[in-house]
Amino acid sequence: MIRKFLNVRMLMSFALFAGLLTSCDKTVNEELDPETNPIDGGRWITVAAAKMGDNPGDGNGGTLIYAINAEDAKDPTKSIAPFDNGFIVPSNRTARLQSSEDGNTIFNISYAGDTGGNYSKYTVNGGQDFALTGSEVSIAPYVGSAPRWIKLFDGDKTGAAVYVSTENQFDDNGTPNDETDDVYKRTEATMGIVTLDLENSVIKNFQEASIPLTTEEEALGYYISRIDMPTLNAAGNKLYIGARLSKVNPLTAEREDDYEILGSKTIVLDYPSLLNPTIITSTVGFGNTNGYRSINAFEYNGSVYQANQSDPEGSHILKIDANNEYDNSYDFNLDDALGIEGAYILAWRPTESGKAIIAYRHDGSADGVAGAQGYFALADLNTKTAQQITEIPYDIDFYLFQYQGFVVDGDDVFVTQAPVGKNGNIYIINTANGSVTKGAELVNVEGSHFIGAF
Repeated sequence: MIRKFLNVRMLMSFALFAGLLTSCDKTVNEELDPETNPIDGGRWITVAAAKMGDNPGDGNGGTLIYAINAEDAKDPTKSIAPFDNGFIVPSNRTARLQSSEDGNTIFNISYAGDTGGNYSKYTVNGGQDFALTGSEVSIAPYVGSAPRWIKLFDGDKTGAAVYVSTENQFDDNGTPNDETDDVYKRTEATMGIVTLDLENSVIKNFQEASIPLTTEEEALGYYISRIDMPTLNAAGNKLYIGARLSKVNPLTAEREDDYEILGSKTIVLDYPSLLNPTIITSTVGFGNTNGYRSINAFEYNGSVYQANQSDPEGSHILKIDANNEYDNSYDFNLDDALGIEGAYILAWRPTESGKAIIAYRHDGSADGVAGAQGYFALADLNTKTAQQITEIPYDIDFYLFQYQGFVVDGDDVFVTQAPVGKNGNIYIINTANGSVTKGAELVNVEGSHFIGAF
């Protein structure tokens, strides 16, 4: 007989309901009033700021956003203060933000709290003027009140959110040496995925499925414990979902922290049906592919390029080809490219040319007030090379673990730089020639930090 013990509560309710969100005062900072700074052939740059909760850099005090046009974003004489003048994004903790490709719309799904799982979108009008647009919908009945979600690159039409629940399974028909009545068999991992129509604020599809590993891997206690960052392939008929593996001791069913890291894995689903999940495994990279708060995989030139984390040999950029399998001949190791050890890709974003900006830390990073010091690098997916961007100042408290957003505008990539609790600037990196321009000043407050541009 098999007995199951629930580790993570499964979601049982699939009813759809609408959530009512609140917005803050819409007064616009007069210095950068959109009435006097209209968009002319450019785009909005929305800066996101994470307010301190209990500890410096935790971002648990909420998220504020403020929009300026690209011309002002490039002007170092301009100064913006989102913590004083920003729009409060509905979210109990750090919001999970996405922007439209043209920068004119911000998408948000609230994270945790009473409004957790509520989807809303806003038209960007400049300054702190973000106008709630269309209806709202809750995806909490499908993927919980703290969903992991991402906007698919399909013309701003679809969002996808995921969760995984796990159950240890035991056999009580006797054990070696009769030391216990329970014998660990395996850990069942069940994935849930919902797709959301971003234009009309309605649920498109929802599916649940078991995502087992190989019999050999499960016998050793391995299981998929977290999933995130769904990404469409170039053909638009498969969805790739990043995964993190954990392990229990099969003799005791107790979780292990020190164990052999397996090859990086990705779940492959049919799209848009969300059916027929399979798992592919890299022999080049080892570690997790679920990322954290920033998009972790991107389609480029017919393939999907994916970062991994917690790789014993340092983070890799991995390649999944049009055949929906890892290309194990593609070996892009950030340790080797940068001449460092223990590289950990925190967030990254490629341009259409295959040049990419990477936010990372490494074993040599200083220990700042909120965690390991972060850096930016300019990488090339085609040549598998990278170099640190030295023109950006690096403070010991420059913390990028929660970094979420890069603005790609042609060859230019806009990033935010500010240590925890200190002022900084927007920087614009031209990925074609490597030049770096210092832009508008970012005014910070004690214990808080900036989490990107959208």
